[in-house]
Amino acid sequence: MSDTNNLVMDLPVPSSLLDIGAQGLIGKPLSRSEGPLKVTGRATYSAEYAIPDLAYGYLVGAKFGRGKITRVDADAVRGLPGVIDVITDFATFIRNPQQGGESKAPAQGVKDVQYFGEIVAIVLAESYEAARDAGERLVVEYEEAEGRFDFEALKADSEKGTFNNIPGYFHQGDLDRAVADAHASVDVVYTTPSQNSAAMEPHASIAVWEEGTLTLYGSYQMPSSDKLQLAKALGVSAKKVRIIAVYIGGGFGSKLGVAPESVAAAVAAKQLGRPIKAVMTRPQVFETTVRRASTEQRVRFSVDAEARLTGVGHETKTSNLPGESFFEPAGVGTHFAYPGDNRVINHDIVRLNLLLAGSMRAPGEASGMMATEAALDELCHKIGLDPIEFWRRNEPKEAPEEKVPWSTRQLLRCMEEGAERFGWDVRNPEPAQVRDGEWLVGMGMAAAVRSNMLMKSAATVSIDPDGRATIATDMTDIGTGTYTILGQIAGELLGLPLDRISVNLGDTNSPPGAGSGGSWGAGSSGSSVYLACERLRERLAAAMGCVPDELTLKDGIATARNRQIALAELVGEGLEATGQIAPGDMETQRKQASYGAHFAEVGVNATTGEVRVRRMLGVFSAGRILNAKTARSQCLGGMTFGIGAALTEDLVHDPRNGKVVNHDLGEYHVPVNADVPQLEVHFLTERDQFANPLQAKGIGELGISGAGAAIGNAVFNATGIRVRDYPITLDKLLDQLPPI
Repeated sequence: MSDTNNLVMDLPVPSSLLDIGAQGLIGKPLSRSEGPLKVTGRATYSAEYAIPDLAYGYLVGAKFGRGKITRVDADAVRGLPGVIDVITDFATFIRNPQQGGESKAPAQGVKDVQYFGEIVAIVLAESYEAARDAGERLVVEYEEAEGRFDFEALKADSEKGTFNNIPGYFHQGDLDRAVADAHASVDVVYTTPSQNSAAMEPHASIAVWEEGTLTLYGSYQMPSSDKLQLAKALGVSAKKVRIIAVYIGGGFGSKLGVAPESVAAAVAAKQLGRPIKAVMTRPQVFETTVRRASTEQRVRFSVDAEARLTGVGHETKTSNLPGESFFEPAGVGTHFAYPGDNRVINHDIVRLNLLLAGSMRAPGEASGMMATEAALDELCHKIGLDPIEFWRRNEPKEAPEEKVPWSTRQLLRCMEEGAERFGWDVRNPEPAQVRDGEWLVGMGMAAAVRSNMLMKSAATVSIDPDGRATIATDMTDIGTGTYTILGQIAGELLGLPLDRISVNLGDTNSPPGAGSGGSWGAGSSGSSVYLACERLRERLAAAMGCVPDELTLKDGIATARNRQIALAELVGEGLEATGQIAPGDMETQRKQASYGAHFAEVGVNATTGEVRVRRMLGVFSAGRILNAKTARSQCLGGMTFGIGAALTEDLVHDPRNGKVVNHDLGEYHVPVNADVPQLEVHFLTERDQFANPLQAKGIGELGISGAGAAIGNAVFNATGIRVRDYPITLDKLLDQLPPI
């Protein structure tokens, strides 16, 4: 027997069942339950399923930046050994609303290409090698058209950004007057380049059709929504699509939506009548999956004589393909991070024929705070005020725009604890004064903010007659620790050790979870598990003849009213419950976010201009920490992202045709082990009753927010050189370095 426990977050949850659990799992630094499978190679990723009668697909991309394909000479490669077919029509199956079935679309004819590398064909063969060989030989004839490739040349031709519920334009008060009347102000422009998520696992899909239903083994972060996207692309009912994404080798936003390989594999498998595997090459990952868009950000801050903010301006120009609504929301954190009565936060989109822009870890804050926190450091240096003292004077009592209370906000506490742990008090505020041999040494700090979101999510939890529990949801684990965290929640509430809990994720045949994105995964999917377990506790209490508050569950034993009964004896033939969480009034009645502070020390070689991060520390506040080890790991990863953003990462486009020039891990420079010092992470104790029943908030994207700015500020403190064009490479420092 199964029932459902629904909760809409219209009211706070001041008392959480996690505080009365007896199992002692919550908050502990437990290792990932699936870790041994991954390190021994026994975790099956999307390209590794052993499917009978499998054929291989090789994707072929356009070798020009804008225009139309006039002819694909498929016959020339069909006769090659092992080649089965060449398919250029990825929209073959369209839904006929009148018949309620499928009908065949007309042949493709021509293909309108919007960017260099856009997938235009898939070659099918009996082996990957044969498919690749034929794909490289495939002749694609085309007519080029004039494209828009150069951001700098075209940035004056832009349009107002609007995307979902993100405000593209916001105006309050009179910022120009505030700047004109200010005791002090800054008006600076920072630029950030395009970036790629560079996940370890490339995008991969295996498509299998059986009796009119598609099963896609794909590397995707949000199976529930991806299933709908894929069904729409294929023109079939969503009931005829199943996505399985049990293990995912990183995503960082690049796997939020379906990518070309999934649609191509699904169409090819349907036409061929046998399963198809399509795996992107590393260059194809760089050329055809989403990028973080480059930005040009004008930041203005004005203060009165007491160094209190009177004006905040953050105006961003970014880019995307024609017709796409997404824009890099660089100002999303600015809306609530900084007080000030006079405000302008705008986003403009420049339409370019470059690779599709989309979400990459902490979309908005990651790029935006590299500008705002650096500009704030400029202001503090200008007026001779320590940045932490500046924040003491400017900590807002409520959300500056909505005028609603904070759910929690411990930003200043993060800074003060971080300063003490880091030794901020020994920093010399005068730049270029500290040397260590041939190295100029400096310190920098920056705030970190990231909005907290709750998404609709469902999970089923069952207890079998042996007293073992099983969790089922299509929520994914992209390396964040979801398998372990959901097990901890259920184990705490049901009184079971982790080895008696099975967690089944990433299958759309299970209840729809929130998916991995926006740092909402643990709070949303974890809350649905919490609610299912809450209902199971009620039924266990009834079986014990007590009320739930009298029930103690530990190590598979139920205790109440001086009686102890094994869980297996209470459940009979088994119990099952489904929990479902959804956002409610708390989303607007309280301003919810996670906060942190980054501190960095860098060395800059006085001769070569090389920058080395010597040490880095972060202090974070994100509600209840469910697992200290996985939470710390997320922050370490975010800080490492920040090092890359500050110093090395730059996705370069050829301004003649938009081609990604550095489309592999040899030329796109993510930080490697030698670039990353021993990082230090600390958490403040916190509970957020307005967020969810777990009282936890998102942390996966908090660690990158502001991290790059802390490094840039440290470079300025070391050298006196303010680089406003990220990444901070040695060529931007060499001609300005102080004399040795």
